[in-house]
Amino acid sequence: MSITYHDDIKRYQPAPDEKAVAAIVKHLGIALKSNDASMVSCSSKDELARVRESWLKKKLALTASDADLDKAIAAVCAKMKGDNKKHRVTFYYLLAEQFGKIGTLAG
Repeated sequence: MSITYHDDIKRYQPAPDEKAVAAIVKHLGIALKSNDASMVSCSSKDELARVRESWLKKKLALTASDADLDKAIAAVCAKMKGDNKKHRVTFYYLLAEQFGKIGTLAG
């Protein structure tokens, strides 16, 4: 696991779960090799819909309404608004944390 992701997450969560971070990195796999794909663009509706469908619904198996999931994504966008580059690993970690799914990822 790259220390960069761990350090980036620490800016928002002082003690990130190492196993959960590793699980997110593993889940994203080859996407992290591309600089563009390794970032989340909060200004792209298509990008945010992909986060909702692929991460929140498929990986985390959330069943909340799209509106509720979109609110959670918007909250993470707001939390990370000072970052020009929003690392996908950090973004996904914060979403998982918001929904209480860190233990599921780490397990």
